[in-house]
Amino acid sequence: MLKATLRSFLAHRGRLVLSALAITLSVAFVAGTLIFTDTINRTFENLFRSTSPDVSVTAHEEVANDSFYGTPSTVPAELVDRIAAVDGVRQAQGDVSVESLTVVDDAGEPVGPTTGAPTIGGNWYTSDDPADDVVVMDSGRAPETAGEVVIDKDTADNRGIALGDTLRVISPAGEERAEVVGVARFTTANPGAALVFFDTATAQALLLGEQGVFTSVAVAAADGVADADLKERIAAAVGDQYEVRTADEQAATAAESIGSFLDVVRYAMLGFAGISLLVGVFLIFNTFSMLVAQRTRELGLLRAIGAGRGDVNRSVLTEAVLLGVVGATTGLAAGVGLAVLLRTLMESAGLNLDASLVFTWTTPVAAYLVGVLVTLIAAYVPARRAGRISPMAALREAGAPATTVGRARTVAGLVLLAGGVAALVAGTTAEETTTGGLLLGVGIPLTLVGLVVAGPATARLAVRGLGAALPRTYGTVGRMSRNNALRNPRRTGATAAALMIGVALVGAIAVTASSLERSIGGQLDRAVGADYILSGTTPFPAAVADRVRETEGVGTVTEVRGAPARAVAGDYREEVSVTAVTPNYDEAMHTEYQAGSGAEALAAGQAVISHQTAEAGGVGLGDTLELTFPDGRTARLEIGAITAEDSAAASVTGTAPMISLDTLAEYVPGSQDFLVLAAPEPGADSARVLDALDAALADYPQVEVRDQAEYKELLSGQINGVLTLVYGLLALAIIIAILGVVNTLALSVIERTTEIGMLRAIGTSRPQVRRMVRLESVLIAVYGALLGLVLGLVWGVAAQRVLATQGVDVLVVPWSTIVVVLLGAVVVGLVAAILPARRASRMNVLAAIAHE
Repeated sequence: MLKATLRSFLAHRGRLVLSALAITLSVAFVAGTLIFTDTINRTFENLFRSTSPDVSVTAHEEVANDSFYGTPSTVPAELVDRIAAVDGVRQAQGDVSVESLTVVDDAGEPVGPTTGAPTIGGNWYTSDDPADDVVVMDSGRAPETAGEVVIDKDTADNRGIALGDTLRVISPAGEERAEVVGVARFTTANPGAALVFFDTATAQALLLGEQGVFTSVAVAAADGVADADLKERIAAAVGDQYEVRTADEQAATAAESIGSFLDVVRYAMLGFAGISLLVGVFLIFNTFSMLVAQRTRELGLLRAIGAGRGDVNRSVLTEAVLLGVVGATTGLAAGVGLAVLLRTLMESAGLNLDASLVFTWTTPVAAYLVGVLVTLIAAYVPARRAGRISPMAALREAGAPATTVGRARTVAGLVLLAGGVAALVAGTTAEETTTGGLLLGVGIPLTLVGLVVAGPATARLAVRGLGAALPRTYGTVGRMSRNNALRNPRRTGATAAALMIGVALVGAIAVTASSLERSIGGQLDRAVGADYILSGTTPFPAAVADRVRETEGVGTVTEVRGAPARAVAGDYREEVSVTAVTPNYDEAMHTEYQAGSGAEALAAGQAVISHQTAEAGGVGLGDTLELTFPDGRTARLEIGAITAEDSAAASVTGTAPMISLDTLAEYVPGSQDFLVLAAPEPGADSARVLDALDAALADYPQVEVRDQAEYKELLSGQINGVLTLVYGLLALAIIIAILGVVNTLALSVIERTTEIGMLRAIGTSRPQVRRMVRLESVLIAVYGALLGLVLGLVWGVAAQRVLATQGVDVLVVPWSTIVVVLLGAVVVGLVAAILPARRASRMNVLAAIAHE
């Protein structure tokens, strides 16, 4: 039996090529994702490990400032001397490191990376042991005084910066024009950040806003002193108000932050790989079902000469294992290529990774498990059917698969479908978003499985209706095309189901994204009263708002700042980002109040809270709100206003407490604006004022000025960027579904060889045979696309209704996308039929008639 199985596998290898290709594509995505993310992980682990000092001392993380809100928390310079005196310390140095920088050249062009990586500013210093230096001078010299800067080599090469050039460095604490006096290079991989270094005094003044402080103290251990022991000694010397970490702990903390991001990337990509595998299951199932049907006489003969049911069953499953091994092996190799391609793309964008790919034992194990198990699962049902073939089948005609549709299967599918629809409806009416999301998570797979199970019954009805016009349009050829698609509704349903999954996901995502985009636009229209929105990737000084006020034609100007804090109000306790604004905030944002007045509360130094906060804490007007800020200072403020539940502004600004700029300045000095809202004077020309603002803020390249229309375009662009990536990933599943249509048609042509020969013998022309196969392909593709679009629209509408409580309150059905998908289905059908139709039309008539 083993020998017969191997010969059978080799004899039918051509018919299995497309199934193997589906496994290859899916496994390549899994393997490539694992290799690529493992490589990024290793790169950052090595970077963090090599850049971390033996021991580092920083402000305690519970009181550490988020640098987006202004300058980071610091430690006093005297701490360096205190640590240097600890037994076992070889060297202690004060370190300045700030990420919220903007650096431009003489032409005003940004110097920082375009990948989203930070531009980091710091003080230049070297270790007493050159082996500990992560950055060394490549050319030029170290900065010695104000007006001098060192830049990293990667940035210098990418931006064409040379010694003697002038850069303008803008930080939350100030700005400075500095000459490039040195170019430094990493001794380890630079993952894409831009680095600028100053002398220590300049770094403290420019980056931290005051002398005599550092962001951390870097400590080198003396020979023979373990990092853990040195940590204990330093912690005892400095007290518990500082955070003391060893190199391993610091690297682990840094790696954890990047690891959480990589986990999102990894699981998202593996999710799309899983979708592709699910689509591949239908392809493999169809392939083995048709191969078993075509080999009915062969398998019956094996039964007649003594092979048992189990022997035949194992024979088919062994072929599936061989197919899975071949597909997984080629997929693993393709995954390495995919990882190389992804790394090359990342490096071309400025993100430098380690030279060698990380290939751990888990990658091949995952590849082979996925490839073999998926193939076995898909081939299990056809294998069982093969095992039930009677020895008498050796005396019957081959290639006549069953055409009946089981009533029990149809009923089961309809029950699952009804249960899924009920879960979706319940989710749309749920009061809690979490409950609605859970019901959505139940309803989506149930409706999908229900349609797949009931697929043969729906295929018979839908294809009959879709193909009704074919006989009138194409005559006998059209009638035969429709009948061929109806001949085996199980096969048609399974082939269409593969395409249905990809199209359903596209439809659901298109509805959700379009609704999100329109809802955000509507919220901006309802909530934002200001015509101009000024924002940046880093906070900017109050001078920006002053420059806006001085611009001709500008009327109301509102500044918005923020700070992390712990808020306590009655039973309400939450880590929040407090919003601080000028008292004229209500003129810039349309805010409705349940109680009190926002303008009066802000002017009086009181706090404004949302109705959600008031309900959660059981508090009202006149009660106390406590805000504990990063440095430990606590503000106890009277609640002067409570926003209404349907306040339009809350959909944009959120529900965090709101205070005045003066109150924030009292507890968090040095905080800066991250948003400025402005409106023109009555009668002023809006376009002219916008141009004037652009000109007035030319000296602040970190600030973007947009009117409401441009701001909507920005948000739409971000959504569309994500959509493009998602559609690109879903394309893999659709490609595999197309392979399924090709495979079904190709095997169907083989199955109907004698029939096609007879048609040719009685006068059917080659173009008519090609047309017959093409029309059958288009019918299957359009049926799958229509089924997917209906399912996707239902999912999308349900998702929008669940998210309505979170602000996605406008339902948008992207009809243009639906039309494109339907036209694409026709194209898919035509493309998928090219090779099968060509083969069918080129058959030798006599050989086809004599085919068994």
